[in-house]
Amino acid sequence: MADHEDDAAIVRKVENFVRDVVIPYETDDRRDDHGPLDALVQEMRAKAREAGVLTPHIRADGTHISHRATARVLRASGLSPLGPLACNTNAPDEGNMFLLGKVATAEQKCRYLDPMVAGNGRSCFLMTEPAAEGGTGSDPSMMQTVARLEDGEWVVNGRKAFATGFAGASFAILMAKTERDDGAAAATMFLVPLPHPALVQERLIGTIDSSMPGGHAVVKVEDLRLPPDAVLGAPHEGFAYAQVRLAPARLTHCMRWLGAATRANEIATDYAVKRQAFGKPLIDHEGVGFMLADNLIDLKQCQLMIDWCADVLDSGEKAITESSMAKVAVSETLFRVADRCVQVMGGTGVSHDTIVEQVFREIRAFRIYDGPTEVHKWSLAKKIKREALAKS
Repeated sequence: MADHEDDAAIVRKVENFVRDVVIPYETDDRRDDHGPLDALVQEMRAKAREAGVLTPHIRADGTHISHRATARVLRASGLSPLGPLACNTNAPDEGNMFLLGKVATAEQKCRYLDPMVAGNGRSCFLMTEPAAEGGTGSDPSMMQTVARLEDGEWVVNGRKAFATGFAGASFAILMAKTERDDGAAAATMFLVPLPHPALVQERLIGTIDSSMPGGHAVVKVEDLRLPPDAVLGAPHEGFAYAQVRLAPARLTHCMRWLGAATRANEIATDYAVKRQAFGKPLIDHEGVGFMLADNLIDLKQCQLMIDWCADVLDSGEKAITESSMAKVAVSETLFRVADRCVQVMGGTGVSHDTIVEQVFREIRAFRIYDGPTEVHKWSLAKKIKREALAKS
């Protein structure tokens, strides 16, 4: 947690820590196909705690630094795929911290939020469901997991998919369909301590990305019984709380991956300056030099888009539209940056000799996670139509 030092100083400390301490861990073999093992994460977090850069976006008194300052901090932590894990700015924990800080009770914050801010445990967010069963993905209204009140307890049944970090998490935020007193369909969020016998991991999904401890699980929820105080916030307000979480969470994804793409571009540039081909450095060949020039332009455009959306959030607006625009623009643009980095480096770019190939894979997944590009564009198009019709 950061104290009340200058925001720019926090950014410098985080960047220096990631470059000097975290990057050497990129060759550490304590990882599986899904991501770093918890032993590696905790070792890095101990060093981050000692350096004063653990959970740097939250001050010691529990208040958050601004979204604009958070953009700089998370970009710095993202300079290594391990940086967000080391500094405790990673997804889904960062988004879950934000949501708990907004809607959790004092008792819930003490039990769930405080240990996570201190870096002592991970969390997961259970909303997405298996597509083969018609469950919710980008459309929460399709949710099949149901919670019903029975004898003063909530009883939850269903199945969740792409439960990032479920294996090894200390608690879950679980979203389920509920029914209001008037019979209207709604959703409620619950806090569930883990491990729990009613939540069973059926399998881990093999995916293109490999930066998430615990991977992405399919989880069966069977006769999960929860007391009333397990409800996060108020009953039946799950859809509203999802927007509270997802709008800034989309932007913080952009922030972290801007850092990763910046680092990939640094590696590709260094390669192009030192690698000789046809009698001169690669960068002196127009085809290569122009790709790196395009990267420089794209990285700056992403930074400006992130700053703009962060300023909207800092103004107190919900920024749902702005975060959708930023998610589309930044994920698509950074993918082009990562792709050019691979191309500049040729065979080395697709090897494990650098993190460039991993950044390429991770950002490709980012174009889908937290809402695919096409869903965000569809939502924006609906807004455009509504506003046009309102003016006619």
